[in-house]
Amino acid sequence: MTLSSPGSVIRSVDDLRGPAGKLEAVLNSGRDDARYSALVCHPHPLGGGTMHNKVVYHAMKVFSGLGLPVLRFNFRGVGLSEGTHDHGPGELNDARAALDWLDANLGLPVLLAGFSFGSFIGLQAGCGDPLVKGMIGLGVPYRAEGRSYAYEFLDRCTQPKLFISGAEDQFGPRQLVAPILKHASDPKEIVWIEGAEHFFQGTPSSPGAKLPQMQDALRSWLKNTFELEEPV
Repeated sequence: MTLSSPGSVIRSVDDLRGPAGKLEAVLNSGRDDARYSALVCHPHPLGGGTMHNKVVYHAMKVFSGLGLPVLRFNFRGVGLSEGTHDHGPGELNDARAALDWLDANLGLPVLLAGFSFGSFIGLQAGCGDPLVKGMIGLGVPYRAEGRSYAYEFLDRCTQPKLFISGAEDQFGPRQLVAPILKHASDPKEIVWIEGAEHFFQGTPSSPGAKLPQMQDALRSWLKNTFELEEPV
C-alpha cells in the first residue's frame, strides 16, 4: 500500500523480518539523490508505544523534510509485528534487523533516532556499527514504570550523537541524565528543552506543546553535522 504525503510517498514494508518473525513497518520515500537514510525507533510497547507515536512521527517529519527516506517499524508483538515483547534484548535484534533491511534495500548510510525506550534500543543498536553515521536520543529515559536504564556503552560510541530531552522530563530527570550524557564519547550535543516534559508537552508553568522546539533542534543538528538542506 502507498499513500501520498507532501514531499514523499509512504509505503508499507512487507519483507522486514526479525528473529521473532515479520515486523510491521512503513517507509517514507526520500529524494533520489539522498545521501543518508533514517531509522526511527518507538517508545516502550508496554506503555502503548508504536511507530505512530507522536514524537516518533514528528522526528520522521524532520528527516523527511530534509529529503531522506525514513523507516519506522513496530517492535515484536506490537501492532501487526509477530513475536512477543522481550524486555529489551529481542527489541535490540529487531532494530538491527531494520538496519540490515535499510542497507540491503537502500544502500545508504543511516541516521538512527529513537524516542524513550526506542532511544535506549537505538543507541545500542547503532553504537559502533559502521553503517550508522549519526545517532539521536530523544527523551533518554533513566527510570520509568519500574524499569531502569544503564548507558555505560555510550563511552564507546564514537559516532556524532545528539540528545534532546525535556528539562522537566519525569522519566529522565535532568539532574540524573545530564551526568550520564556528559560522559558519552565525543562528538555529542545535548539539548534541554525548557518547559518540556518527557513527551515534549508543556508543563503547568510553561503550557503548550514543545514538539516544534524538538524538531528545530533536530533539524539544526542534522544540517550542521551532515550538511543537509530542505529540497528546493
